[in-house]
Amino acid sequence: MAAETQTYATHRRWVPYFHFFALPVLGINVLVQLYVAIRHFSAWGVWNVLVAAALVALAVATRNMATTAQDRIIRLEETLRLQRCLPADLRGRVGELTTSQLVGLRFCSGEEVAELSRTVLSGELHGREEIKRRIKNWRPDTLRV
Repeated sequence: MAAETQTYATHRRWVPYFHFFALPVLGINVLVQLYVAIRHFSAWGVWNVLVAAALVALAVATRNMATTAQDRIIRLEETLRLQRCLPADLRGRVGELTTSQLVGLRFCSGEEVAELSRTVLSGELHGREEIKRRIKNWRPDTLRV
């Protein structure tokens, strides 16, 4: 996997057992439980709908917690990298970058990190997707959640 070239189009990580098995099954289960509860209304049917919805919420919340923890780690890694790689005039401004901007910059190669950081700090680019679209030379990240 490390030999793969990443680009904006290919950088997203799909976890097959989560994205293509667990979430669809849990989503379909909500629909099935809703159907049963409507067709054969009972307190037990309502309870089954609530449990099915809670399982979907649990799966989504678990994924969000993992990606939030990942973003915090990226924020630390990128802050350290930028303090090392940026020219002196930009080093003192690293703290002005948001977590979302740092997440976007993590794919940026060392050759273009100063230019792109300057563009972000000047206010021309804001969110992670906007930043990632501007990256020409990707630095792959294959250890994502």
